[in-house]
Amino acid sequence: MAVVDIGSNSVRLVIYEGNTRAPTVLFNEKVLSGLGRGLAQTNRLDDKAVASALSALSRFRALCAQSGVTEIHPIATAAAREATNGPDFVRAAEAAIGCSITILSGADEAHFAAEGVVSGFHAPDGIAGDLGGGSLEIVDVAGGRIGQGVTMPLGGLRLQDLSGNDVAKARAIAESHVIATGFAGVATGRPFFAVGGTWRNLFKLHMEQTGYPLHVMHGYSVKPAAIADFLASVIKADPDKLPGIAAISRSRRALLAFGAVTLQAVITHLKPSEIVLSAYGVREGYLHARLDAAEKAKDPLMESAHELSFLRSRSPRHNEELVEWSSRTFAALGIHETPGEERLRKAACLLTDISWRAHPDYRGRQSMSIIVNANFPAVDHAGRAYLGLANYYRYEGSFDPDSIANMGHVVETRTLTLARILASLFRVTYLLTAAMPGVLERLRWAQDPRGGFTLVIPRDLAGLLGERPEARLQAFAKIIERTLRMEVR
Repeated sequence: MAVVDIGSNSVRLVIYEGNTRAPTVLFNEKVLSGLGRGLAQTNRLDDKAVASALSALSRFRALCAQSGVTEIHPIATAAAREATNGPDFVRAAEAAIGCSITILSGADEAHFAAEGVVSGFHAPDGIAGDLGGGSLEIVDVAGGRIGQGVTMPLGGLRLQDLSGNDVAKARAIAESHVIATGFAGVATGRPFFAVGGTWRNLFKLHMEQTGYPLHVMHGYSVKPAAIADFLASVIKADPDKLPGIAAISRSRRALLAFGAVTLQAVITHLKPSEIVLSAYGVREGYLHARLDAAEKAKDPLMESAHELSFLRSRSPRHNEELVEWSSRTFAALGIHETPGEERLRKAACLLTDISWRAHPDYRGRQSMSIIVNANFPAVDHAGRAYLGLANYYRYEGSFDPDSIANMGHVVETRTLTLARILASLFRVTYLLTAAMPGVLERLRWAQDPRGGFTLVIPRDLAGLLGERPEARLQAFAKIIERTLRMEVR
């Protein structure tokens, strides 16, 4: 399945393996045609931009055929919608791509951007803001439900044109529109989910300048006060001389200041609690809207973890058993979790064996790298750290904080503690199961009259006991501060 997004700045093809709660991208290509450039002055799409877009669409059609795509969903936004020669362009574009194009209204853009946030986060509650080349859409997302949205002519290209490339004028334009939305009271103290390529590149630059340890844009979160000086520096400086600018493509740099100005207006007048970058937007929202209720109800993080478990583990069934076994263990031994922490533990169990093919010396580091950088939806960066650390420690054994010093930006003490507890349980478990199913469902914890708890092993599995499982059980006991024994009964 493919989505072709004909935007005011870029024309993009994304081919997905299929439309599921956690869709996997097979191919992604964009061309910065700049259809919306100059539209504010001429009300027309530039001839060179049109030629670039049509050429890209012809190539995208061939790529879809090459990839075996059976459904193509082309959508067009502000530039094609508003230009006087937009209808002519759309007819030519439909001939190039080989199917009809859906022209999204401003309300449609707002709705699908919000759907994208709903698809990419776990029960999001805040304000979604999608900054494209031609417009900015803002919409309320309350408890995962999508409210009414507004659209404004504040896209990067549009704002650049309206202001005559004057950042001071751009700021005044942005502020007047954001104030007029009426979202101030609704947005105050809630997260603002920033969608769109200009904001994505803005936050990528912020990551580079701060030395942030993860290079995953989705879920990157900053407090407004922490980004104020950065936004001011982007607006004032020559973009080519900004620290870390090598990470941003030259074609994207000119719009950074206008994205920064718009974000300043959002922070000043909507007063969000934090800015959260969403890599999921209109395209993903468009697909999410087409899912049935049963598919939408699934947890996308768990769906992704199940898929990776199936593709890379020795026994996906063993990982499923590990989910149930860890739940029984935490309940029996009185290890407290919040519902959110329980959800992450279950995902960590599904991911725990994905690096078994790596060299033993590197399994821990490979697990950490794969997991924290994976294309997982519906997990924040602290959650990624927990998933990665639980599996890192499962192989490394050592819980030396210096070994994960570069994760200090995202790891809290409780995250480390829970990761150590789960990893220690993994280290006991794998010596009893050899990563194969059929054992864990037969083990149980019993209250020991001598104090503490006993791990009861069935008699026909007595041969699995030994010095190493016992030593790891005692290491687990030390971490959870319980007295633990292992007996055959």
